[in-house]
Amino acid sequence: MKFIENAVGRKIPDEIDGKKLIPFQGAFADPIEKMDRRKYAPPIPKSHPEWMTGESKLCKGIEESIKRSGLKSGMTISFHHHLRNGDYVVNMVLDACDRLGIKDLTLAPTALFPIHKPVIDYIKKGVIRNIQGSMNGPIGEFVSYGGLSTTAILRTHGGRVRAIEDGDLHIDVAFIAAPCADDYGNANGVYGPSACGPLAYAYADAMFADKVVIVTDNLVEFPCLPISIPSTNVDLVAVVDKIGDPAGIVSGTLRITKSPTRLHIAQLAAQFIYESPYYRDNFSFQTGAGGISLAVTKYLGEYMEQDGIRASFINGGITKFSVDLFKRGIVRKLFDGQVFDPVAIKSFRDDLWHQETPMTMYANIHSKGCLVNRQDIGFLGATEVDVDFNVNVNTHSDGLLLHGIGGHTDVAAGAKLSMIVVPSYRKRIPVIRNRVTTVTTPGETIDVIVTERGIAINPRRQDLVEHFKHSKLPIRDIHDIHSEVIEICCEPELPRITDRIIALIEYRDGTIIDVVYQVEK
Repeated sequence: MKFIENAVGRKIPDEIDGKKLIPFQGAFADPIEKMDRRKYAPPIPKSHPEWMTGESKLCKGIEESIKRSGLKSGMTISFHHHLRNGDYVVNMVLDACDRLGIKDLTLAPTALFPIHKPVIDYIKKGVIRNIQGSMNGPIGEFVSYGGLSTTAILRTHGGRVRAIEDGDLHIDVAFIAAPCADDYGNANGVYGPSACGPLAYAYADAMFADKVVIVTDNLVEFPCLPISIPSTNVDLVAVVDKIGDPAGIVSGTLRITKSPTRLHIAQLAAQFIYESPYYRDNFSFQTGAGGISLAVTKYLGEYMEQDGIRASFINGGITKFSVDLFKRGIVRKLFDGQVFDPVAIKSFRDDLWHQETPMTMYANIHSKGCLVNRQDIGFLGATEVDVDFNVNVNTHSDGLLLHGIGGHTDVAAGAKLSMIVVPSYRKRIPVIRNRVTTVTTPGETIDVIVTERGIAINPRRQDLVEHFKHSKLPIRDIHDIHSEVIEICCEPELPRITDRIIALIEYRDGTIIDVVYQVEK
């Protein structure tokens, strides 16, 4: 295997599993853009009136929809994760495929969660051959130890839809969990017992997959309104007893941290934003659902209310904290790719200026209206950051692949001010490293790292260095923070890995920024 060093100094194979790879060449180099390619398109469907054919889209369950879709061994199937850790549809479809003897499938979800642990059994049985999508928890751990015979591919939210629209990820059959749908395939996520809010992750799948199956537990009279996924993109509608448990949407933190250390980090981050050149009327920002990010949102909102400043929009995963700022008039509009709690679902359903955001609009580098490129500020988390400001969100320091990328890399590249808010160490394991275990987001797109030990500004941002020269904030050199952390924690052990690559980390433009190696048991 021939290896090439990419722009962040990582060795990338020129080919793997018969696929030619393009090494990462820089955050804004985008070599694929220069290849004079065109957008991919699905085949023209056969579409005759029902009175003529006598054939309805409606199916009595998953098995019938699989048979009618033409799904065969070796094909690629996709799913969205709006139900997060409450999703039943992935396991339901794979169970049916197993019963039907369908094998060697490529699984292309937007993300997998602990509830999808049965996927491990389907890998062992040969139902699944490859995974192209984020793996949170047990599935990622299984793959880390060599459980998948092929090489997994992880993409950002924007990178996934780019891959679909550019033809790098071909989906044979998309299964779209829909909390509300009619028998013609119009669907939304705001009504029904399994309401999850937007269906934004599924837009690209619905538009570009060869066959699209809506899976619903709430069949309503035609027409189903409002429409998130239109019938024009849907081939079949499968009715099941239950598509998921909406209580599982509230997985993850979703509580403002109570840790004094993390609250201090949030206060520093909010004050940095307050003193920055981007804090002004009509600015925009992205929020997350982590404990520190929620605290930053709270403190930033207090500054804004005090100064009478209003944000033009919040972008990203929407929580009740974002909705609160919106309801109080501190934020004018909400752009929503996914929701994290019932309050956000209700607001998405009822509020006019709470807008669903397809992933291609949210973060596709090859779209004509990438929303992250209009964003002023993004504050993000990390498992590790290094002295070159590179960020790891995929693996832990032991090398285990336990997290997806989400919109991390997309936001970091697009925002005018991208901030990482992290403790300097966790459980005596350094977060500030000399070299991250895995590069997910390149340092050239990270402007500031905020820790309890001080704030490091990327030397590439001399404008910010100059702006904060007289600030009373604890602005420090990243190397000094790193040295201090190592004195406390000592140098961390390197992960025990083999020479087998188990996953590729794709940058948002389709190039390979890093690889993940199998961990020794």
